[in-house]
Amino acid sequence: TRPLLGGHVSAAGGFDKALERGEQIGAETIQVFVSSPRSWAVFQPNPEALKRYWEKRKTSSVKSVYVHGTYLVNLGTANPELLQKSRKSLEEEFRIANTIQAEAFIFHTGSKNGDPKAWLGQSVHVIKETLKKVPGKTFLTLENAAGGGEKIGNTPEELAIIMEKVKSPRLKICIDTAHAFESGLIPKYEPKTLQASLKKLDQLIGLKNIVALHINDSKTKAFSNHDRHENIGQGYIVLSGFKALAKEQSLWHTGWLLEVPGFENTGPDKKNIDIIRKIFN
Repeated sequence: TRPLLGGHVSAAGGFDKALERGEQIGAETIQVFVSSPRSWAVFQPNPEALKRYWEKRKTSSVKSVYVHGTYLVNLGTANPELLQKSRKSLEEEFRIANTIQAEAFIFHTGSKNGDPKAWLGQSVHVIKETLKKVPGKTFLTLENAAGGGEKIGNTPEELAIIMEKVKSPRLKICIDTAHAFESGLIPKYEPKTLQASLKKLDQLIGLKNIVALHINDSKTKAFSNHDRHENIGQGYIVLSGFKALAKEQSLWHTGWLLEVPGFENTGPDKKNIDIIRKIFN
């Protein structure tokens, strides 16, 4: 009757602890980092940690898990050393996501540095290579950007080009509601504008290929190009915007994941999840 609702939680102490933290805030789905989001170091989970995780998943009220990649990855860089680090990090984190059977591994593709055309071929090559090296059912998932600078994925057209060239059923899309607002992809979350934007997304990438939504209000106005998340109903998208989004059943197959600051600045919390849950009642 509605999508699974949840948010990003800490995996400190193990993925089983992340499930517990999800339960504490009333999450039905969670998103985690599998390593520090601002570090290149990636460590594969040990058998004992995985055992605790799988035991916890058997009884947890959290029904699905998503993984978010490190912020450091940049597939469009002209720096060979940075590109090599990005490739290695992407592969290793994606491997962990498959190991824990995450629904999707969501990552920011990077920036269009150097040759204006080089970023595309380079990004496509690394994505193809990663999918080939890492088997599994977890989707490798591109996230839309807020429109600032030269970020890859500022427009749905860029995401569509990458998908078209990779040509893999394992490559999917995550749409961040704040980024979509800030970039002008969805400048108003009201029925007419929302439906027109979703029609465009369907034509370019197919709504069926969107596997997750990052549910965030925006601290900045539409077309600001500034990536600033706000608690639900406290930003410029406003609560009525999320009510309109909740009525779009074409997006109910996705996981709805909060990445908000929290009302006590502790990250996604029960209050934000309860607000989203109520709009479906």
